[in-house]
Amino acid sequence: MAIKLPFGFELKRSQQETEQNQQPNIVPPTKDDGAIEVESVSSGEFQNTYLDLNSSLTLNEADLITRYRQMALQADLDQAIRHIINEAVVQDEEQDVVQVVFRDGDFIQPKIKSLIEEEFKVLLDLLEFNNKPYEIFRTWYVDGRINYEILINNNDPSLGIRELRFLDPRKIRKIRELERVRDNKSGTVLVKVKDEYFIYNEKTFSINTNQQVIPSTMETKGIKISKDMIASVTSGITDEYGKLVLSYLHPAIKPLNNLKQLEDAVIIYRLVRAPERRVFYIDVGDLPKVKAEQHLRDVMTRHKNKLVYDTSTGMVRDQRNHITMLEDFWFSRRNGEKGTEVTTLPPGQNIDQIGDVEYFQKKLYASLNVPLGRLNPDSLNAFGVATEISREEVNFSRFVDRLRIRFSDLFLQLLQKQLILKNIINADEWVELKKHISFKFARDTFYAELKNQEILKARMETVNSIMPVVGRYYSNKYVRLNILNQTEEDIEEQDQLIAEEMNNPQYMQLMDGGEGGPPMNAMGGAVMSTDIPSPRSTDKAK
Repeated sequence: MAIKLPFGFELKRSQQETEQNQQPNIVPPTKDDGAIEVESVSSGEFQNTYLDLNSSLTLNEADLITRYRQMALQADLDQAIRHIINEAVVQDEEQDVVQVVFRDGDFIQPKIKSLIEEEFKVLLDLLEFNNKPYEIFRTWYVDGRINYEILINNNDPSLGIRELRFLDPRKIRKIRELERVRDNKSGTVLVKVKDEYFIYNEKTFSINTNQQVIPSTMETKGIKISKDMIASVTSGITDEYGKLVLSYLHPAIKPLNNLKQLEDAVIIYRLVRAPERRVFYIDVGDLPKVKAEQHLRDVMTRHKNKLVYDTSTGMVRDQRNHITMLEDFWFSRRNGEKGTEVTTLPPGQNIDQIGDVEYFQKKLYASLNVPLGRLNPDSLNAFGVATEISREEVNFSRFVDRLRIRFSDLFLQLLQKQLILKNIINADEWVELKKHISFKFARDTFYAELKNQEILKARMETVNSIMPVVGRYYSNKYVRLNILNQTEEDIEEQDQLIAEEMNNPQYMQLMDGGEGGPPMNAMGGAVMSTDIPSPRSTDKAK
């Protein structure tokens, strides 16, 4: 395969990753990035390159992405997509759309944490993710992949990433070169990854349609780009061959087509069967067939007058020469069976039934994991205990969390290149560091606050109901750990605050309910003296 020289920069690979790629194995690595596998086979002094195109869908990847985008423009599907994207990314003036968080915080030094947080904010600004999170996430969700070109200062790479440019996924493909080698001991043919890179073609890829491998003599036009210059994230869903990356909209192709066809059929049926039409039976006596038909046409012409008002021009047009299924019916009679008669043809009786349309709407939403209850715009949101939350909503919440985790791989790739380019860490340190980095997406503060209030209310009711047996069957620490879900740090902090408040006269006066009143608890009930532990008893309990 004749390809131009690589374009872009290349990071120094970690020792662990280099050894892993150079280690031959029985099968090539299984990845869901949709890369085209190019196989190099050594034969004497010559080396041929072949392109593996086993999947028929691979030949039409650009058309498939275009189809996904056309589907997203349909009203029903667009509504379902909006439900998903609005749950996944939330824009709030009081918080960032996404934040970097650290697991096992003691593993990373505080100085490195601070630098990572600063560089991550720089990357968000380059992506414009705080300004356009909905559009970026929707593009990835609909296309099933998203690619960004990473631009740096070639004269001074230590300045880090200077710009991120979106690349149309229909114009770029990832290539993975595999090399087959023979093991000297066992004689087994093993496979190892020789190289990985991207090819960019402004006019998309022109691949033959005979589904045959492409020999090295055939030229694949495009620019060879280093894989470190591209940040690419896919949906992780592949076809049955594991070669082509599919969009999250792929399961909705058939339900959407069925819904569109059914809606068109319903509209046509209603236009035809909705109006009442008259039926004219004309007595033609013993006239011959030709004259009977002529007589029928004369009667139609004399009695039928169809004037149409043109809303665009304001003119009245005469269209008596048009006969459609919406007009009256004229039938001839002979031999005096009956005279001329005019009857009425009733309209369709089941025009208002749309159960089949609703059925395919439900199938469309189910194919995208959207709860069916969201089809009804008048439905109310329920918060609180688990009995008030449907299983569909729980599954939908987990599905959105999986989307966020998958999309976060884009942040990891950009953060890796930014930290290594700025010499904050090296490639070997990143291998361990990325295991302790995750990303937290913002959630809707209004609904989150309502939900937390309902959960706290349920916990306090449980605490009040279990208080008579606390100290006999359950300890105070058990209640705080398992019912109130307080951590050890929370318990220590609250004990310190309670001790400080008990020594505050103003607070004690407020708790006493004013002048001479009995102490009141948070639920509005009187507090017994035995319910307030003394500092001495608190120290003994500790």
